[in-house]
Amino acid sequence: MNTLTTILSIIIAVGVILIFIVSMYNHFQDYIIRINEAEVSIDAVLRKRFDLLNKASSIIKNNAKEEQNIIEMISKLRSKKLTNFELDRNLYDAINEFHIVKDKHLELQTNDKFLKIEINLIESESEIVGLRKYYNDIITDYNKMVKSFPTNIVAVIKGYKTKQYFDGSSLDSKNGTVRL
Repeated sequence: MNTLTTILSIIIAVGVILIFIVSMYNHFQDYIIRINEAEVSIDAVLRKRFDLLNKASSIIKNNAKEEQNIIEMISKLRSKKLTNFELDRNLYDAINEFHIVKDKHLELQTNDKFLKIEINLIESESEIVGLRKYYNDIITDYNKMVKSFPTNIVAVIKGYKTKQYFDGSSLDSKNGTVRL
């Protein structure tokens, strides 16, 4: 009877531990799925911003021929393989250049297509700010699970590492703001 109780206790303890591990693993999978979804959404908005700047560069080429800086920036972005973090930083620089060019040239300020691009860039800025916050919130929770006991046991077993925040700051700027 005593041996049967011991064996039953061990089976129950192992079962509880397995249920705990599976539960924590499922939490990690939930966060990984949410992180991937946020990355896909961020990627879509960044591509939209890139396409808008690409359209703007052709308008600039036709209306302000001496402004080659933004055109070169967009051309360089096309040829590079960048992560979303790097693309975001480069797009911020290009958008700032976009506004400088717009302010210098009256013909651009009155061009309907150019103004529509500017409005879409402003709207996309709101989107990217919201997605960045959502992404960073998910990363905060995920990183807490990776670092906190007892979920860090599952993280070690599965090889989960902490992830970087999507800072959105420019490499050259102190606060990473874009002029709108």
